[in-house]
Amino acid sequence: MAQWHIGVIGGSGLYTAGALHMAQQINVASAFGEPSAPVTTGLIEGVRFTFLPRHGEGHRLGPSDINYRANIDVLKRCGVTDVLALSAIGSLREEIAPGDFVAVDQLIDRTEGRARSFFGPGIVAHVGLADPACPRLSGYAADAAATTGATVHRGGCYVAIEGPQFSTRAESRMYREWGADVIGMTAMPEARLAREAELPYALLAMVTDFDSWKEDGPPVEVAGILEVMRHNVERARETLVKLAGSLPKERDPSPIDRALDGAFVTSPELWDRRTAARLDAVAGRFVMPASLR
Repeated sequence: MAQWHIGVIGGSGLYTAGALHMAQQINVASAFGEPSAPVTTGLIEGVRFTFLPRHGEGHRLGPSDINYRANIDVLKRCGVTDVLALSAIGSLREEIAPGDFVAVDQLIDRTEGRARSFFGPGIVAHVGLADPACPRLSGYAADAAATTGATVHRGGCYVAIEGPQFSTRAESRMYREWGADVIGMTAMPEARLAREAELPYALLAMVTDFDSWKEDGPPVEVAGILEVMRHNVERARETLVKLAGSLPKERDPSPIDRALDGAFVTSPELWDRRTAARLDAVAGRFVMPASLR
């Protein structure tokens, strides 16, 4: 059994981790380009946390400009065992109100043009993604949020749109008919890449607004979203403290730790060497010599 090391990807309004002790900011290079920002690593309740602001310092990156591959690659290089994503979302359901938290368990990907995989020409691999969120980490995160007094919805389908514009009323109503419960712009391909990197991924999303589906509702505006986020940020930070205090002392293995078992289609003797070199963190147990693991 191993120790927990939680990678936290902070979304809109959450650019610093808060209660990290012995914090260090570190620039970590990725074989997939520039990550959103340096990581900050430290301890909460004795548990190692490494924090990465998804949109960069000062929210300088839009949802389509984020280098999702570099972000996940960097967290893997830092040795994180699990990834908790914190995001702002819109609600597509009356019962999911602004200020609520949702532990997302399903995803619909409507993004376009984003790099969706670490693999490709030279090394082809297909991982399973039927259940994109880790139920164990999602459960711990939901429990932690509930202890802060937040209203927490355990489970929900998130539709990821390209943005940066918010959806039209017609699109919003269509997503409701598809069975989506909440809407955002960043969970994909983030969740896909975490699975390829064999990192259990949970998404604890903070509702900032009802999307534009309500006949009598106002259009979605950034000012309103930021106002709700200001109230939720401290609760999100408190959730991290509660999560750290609730984790078991030792981390049992997760099936997601071995998500790449049986996923490779390309025969190893045909692997492209340059592609393999870039996968030294994501798929190190396959591409690295045993003496270097």
